[in-house]
Amino acid sequence: MLLFAPLIVLVLALALDCLFGEPRRFHPVVGFGQLVNAAEKQFNTAPNNSRLSLLAGLFSVFLLTAPFLGLAIWASATLDGWPLVLIQSIVLWLALSLRGLAEHGKAVAEPLQAGDLETAREQVSRIVSRKASALDEKGVAAAATESMLENGADAVFASLFWFLVAGIPGVVLHRMVNTLDAMWGYRNPRFLYFGRVAARLDDLIGWVPARLTALTYMLLGHRKLAWWCWRNQAPQWDSPNAGPVMAAGAGALNVQLGGPSPYPSGVKQRPVLGGAHDASSASVDAAIALVRRGVWLWLVAVLVTTVFIFLALHSS
Repeated sequence: MLLFAPLIVLVLALALDCLFGEPRRFHPVVGFGQLVNAAEKQFNTAPNNSRLSLLAGLFSVFLLTAPFLGLAIWASATLDGWPLVLIQSIVLWLALSLRGLAEHGKAVAEPLQAGDLETAREQVSRIVSRKASALDEKGVAAAATESMLENGADAVFASLFWFLVAGIPGVVLHRMVNTLDAMWGYRNPRFLYFGRVAARLDDLIGWVPARLTALTYMLLGHRKLAWWCWRNQAPQWDSPNAGPVMAAGAGALNVQLGGPSPYPSGVKQRPVLGGAHDASSASVDAAIALVRRGVWLWLVAVLVTTVFIFLALHSS
């Protein structure tokens, strides 16, 4: 069973996500987010002092992650057999958000398709930080499509990758660091230095999964266009990991993303990504389908690899 355990865990975790989605109450990521807020209020006391703020951010990252990472390492070293498989499946389920991603996307796509722009704006404001009231129909669709592609990398494929590489500790560390970056990784006076450690750590941990996600999108869509977008457009993006993911995803869908976008602080000029077609409710649905097909591709790849190793071991 040891050889097939990772595949069993992936199937069980994805089945739990499909059946139950994200827990509505007592979600550990939400609880961790509350701890993150408390730590920031306690330790981010000198945002104008770059050195002190940087050290405070480093200390806060260690303080928040070390206990949970230690617990994950202890559980992995102590448990074995089916109890370990069960715990791994639950942890991976809680880190995944495939069903939740689709629900958020469809909550935008369905009112867009019905011509209800106000509801679509309200729903997209729940998943992006843009000024939703200033978005037209195409802007709302583009924002939701971008969110599906980028969060497909962060909330789905990165969790799968780190489980396969490092088990429970990998999943826990990635989810904690990604949450820290989401809450502290802003380039504003308050978080410019305090959140830098979390942001750089998230870039490091997400580097390989982001490129595997981009490769997944490319293989399952318009391959030539996705490759061209990845190579030529991704370097223009300000995030080293979101760039390849969103450029390859936009190319795979042959949809135009990026470009100027309104934020509460003003209009942000972003590079244009992807192909020639305007974003729409259909592109949101297509992005959800692309992520889902990508998960199936990963499952098949893990199955084939496991069977290959099994046959190689038993033929010698």
